Formats: sequence, C-alpha cells, structure tokens
Amino acid sequence: MPPVDWLSRLLAITPVSGQLEIRCSYRTPWRAIYERANAGEIPYHVVLGGSATMEIPGSIPRQLVAGDIVLLIRGSEHVLHGSGTTPLPAASRGVLDADFSENCERGKVLDMLCGRFILTPPHDRLLCKYLPPTLVVRLSEVGHGAQRCSTANRLVTLVGLMRDESASYTLGGYATLNALSAALFALALRMAGESESTGLGLLALAGQQRLEPALTAMLNEPARPWTLPDLAKLCDISRTTLIRDFRDKVGCSINDLLTDIRMTLAVNELKNPSSSTETVAQVVGYQSVAAFRRTFAKRMGMTPGKWRRAARRR
Repeated sequence: MPPVDWLSRLLAITPVSGQLEIRCSYRTPWRAIYERANAGEIPYHVVLGGSATMEIPGSIPRQLVAGDIVLLIRGSEHVLHGSGTTPLPAASRGVLDADFSENCERGKVLDMLCGRFILTPPHDRLLCKYLPPTLVVRLSEVGHGAQRCSTANRLVTLVGLMRDESASYTLGGYATLNALSAALFALALRMAGESESTGLGLLALAGQQRLEPALTAMLNEPARPWTLPDLAKLCDISRTTLIRDFRDKVGCSINDLLTDIRMTLAVNELKNPSSSTETVAQVVGYQSVAAFRRTFAKRMGMTPGKWRRAARRR
C-alpha cells in the first residue's frame, strides 16, 4: 500500500466520528451555556447566519460570524451569546434529524449548528496534545491561495448539505448528518493547516512543505528505526535545521512526536487479545520489551498489561 498523506494517516490511527445534535435559531438577546465536555468529546459549532460572541474561561471573547466553524479540541466549557442582557427563553423540539432550538418565531438573527466529534480515549490524547485548544476556521477570510480556496469551497458545500439535512426529516438523515460531521472534522483541519496563523502543533507543518516528508514518514512507518539524519535527508535539510524548525513549528522534539505516535498504535494493538506484549512492542518499533513497557507506562500512566485489562472491563 503506498504512503498516504499525514493527516489521513493520523485520522486512521485516531478514528473520529461525528454527531450533529442541535440547530439553533435565536433572536437577541440569547445565551447558550456549555459545560466541559466528557473525555474523548470535541464540541463544535457552525455559524450559518448571524453572529455570536464566544467566551471561554481564561481567554479573550471572540466574535463569530456567518461562515465560522469552531472546534473546542480540549472540550472547554464555554458560553455563546448575542447582545442584550436577559436572554429570551428557548424551547427545543426533536422532530427533525437534529433537535431544533428557538426562542421566537420571527426576527431571528442567529442560525447555528452544534454537535460534537467523538474519539475513544486515549486516542483523544494525541489530537489534544498536538492541536490548538480552540480552533476557529473562518470561511469569510479565505484569502487568495488556490488550494485554500478549493478547501473553502468544499467546506461551504459540506456545510450546505448539513444545513439542508438538518432542516427536514428524511430517510437515513440522522446517519447522513453524522457522516457529514466526521467529514467536517477532516476538512476543517485541512483548511486550518492551510492558514498562515495556526500556532504551534501539527497543523503548523501543513504550510511547511520541507518538513512534511518527515511527518509523513513517521506516520506511515512508525516502527522503522528512524534517526534524525534519516529524516533530515528526506526533507533535504540539515539535521540542525530539522531539529530547530520542527520544535519551532510543533513545539516538541521529533522523538517526542514519534513516541506518541507509537504509543497510540500500541493502544490499538493491545485491543487484540491474541497479540502478546512482545508482539505489540515489535509492531510499534521496540526490540526491547522492557523499554516498551517503561515508555508505555510513562506516556499512558499504566503498564500495557493493566491497560489491556482495563480496556476489557470497559
């Protein structure tokens, strides 16, 4: 099988499903309070029309407008609201493929889709560590890059499908909305990676073509005994430049990322009752079982055997 791009490979080892939960239609003043999400859940909001203010504890309030897609990677508690003081009471009705919440019949100024992406812990650990805590993708600020415009057009089409599916009760509509939600996650990450201001993390590498070969290689062949000279050669840069640029963009060393990738794969392998710890260690690139056990316990908080037993109980 030929190597695939790094984002596709990342999503293959950390599978994400999606669930659209509610469509909001509000007139100001309105207010929606969201508690901290459960482990493995990433809330999202898509502003179809109107505007909203998003407040997250410890962060500066953000203004959201039509075309904005928000992913709260670490499930932070947050509040969304419009202008005004005392919010109008809202009522929900679950007659469509997604619940519908509204606070009036006329004069609506906000149209928004809300849902969540779901990962099976500890797969959320890898994404939460290497993606920004809050990701805002703005379709209204596409810019002039041909690739970014192409991704934005796909996102516009996808959001349009979600809007239409959520507005009527159709055969297979619920499954369709969930499938579209999962696609929304991948496309939103792609567009964020094409932005010039992604902050530290894996998405910062999307705009660094000379570093991308190293990331792609580690994700496609994590068990290979990669060395810094090997990876630098793939990128056609010096070892020193690779170390410096990788840390500047991702915020950690290459070895740290490679270890986290291997531990994520190890978790997947440990689900197979027929795979011994020795086999799992070899599959993820460790010739020494003792070294694998030490690394796994340090990163995952328990030994491979304890994790396997806990997973069986779950």
